[in-house]
Amino acid sequence: MTAMTAAMTAAVGDRARTALRRIVRPLGAPGGRLPDDDGSRLVRLLRRYEIDLVLDVGAYGGAYGSLLRRCGYEGRIVSFEPLREPRAELRLRAAEDPFWSVLPYALGERAGPLTLNIAGDAGVSSSALPMLPRHLAAAPHAAYTGTRSVEAQRLDALWEGVTAPGERVFLRLAVQGYEREVLRGAGAFADEIVGLQAGASLVPLYEGGAGFDDVLACARGELGLTLMSVRPGLTDPRDGRLLQCELVLLRED
Repeated sequence: MTAMTAAMTAAVGDRARTALRRIVRPLGAPGGRLPDDDGSRLVRLLRRYEIDLVLDVGAYGGAYGSLLRRCGYEGRIVSFEPLREPRAELRLRAAEDPFWSVLPYALGERAGPLTLNIAGDAGVSSSALPMLPRHLAAAPHAAYTGTRSVEAQRLDALWEGVTAPGERVFLRLAVQGYEREVLRGAGAFADEIVGLQAGASLVPLYEGGAGFDDVLACARGELGLTLMSVRPGLTDPRDGRLLQCELVLLRED
């Protein structure tokens, strides 16, 4: 094989692999549909800050965990998904991975039954909070179609069962406005959270939901984290206004 032929073969192979990744790239919850280049940047941050456990809250079908693996993260993942149908897909993704486990809970400030509003976009925008008109107008396909009762737990009640001494914990939240409640449920273990990834609404999208300022103030002031990355999220297709973004914060010390 000549050098030119080898180079052409390699180029075709690269294009084929790129096309294949585009075809099989899984969908996930809002904030979880990251392109691989965004995922690679995130994994570089996780390595830099020696993260070895990711708690993926609102994991839905497991797209986020698959992205981390695809981009080279090798630490443990614990995914939380209370809805039965996406959890079945999530379990299939995690089945061949000995360092990826799945728990059937929502997380919040209180343990017990929690009513989730099921969104029409295959459920990925489901939330414990009512959806506001601005969100519905920007994404009418996400309108709620019903409710489901799920089991909620506080993170501090599960902490010692899902973490090991010395693990550096990164908390990823895809909980559609319910970020404050999940963080309050961390209780005394909040100080052990080394990093956080969470959606942050720039305009009210869920009734009573945390906004950009709320998430940022909590992560900085209460958790002592530093903002490292911002990724655009939901955009109103009618006027191009950014409605939601995703924040990544880590503890610099």
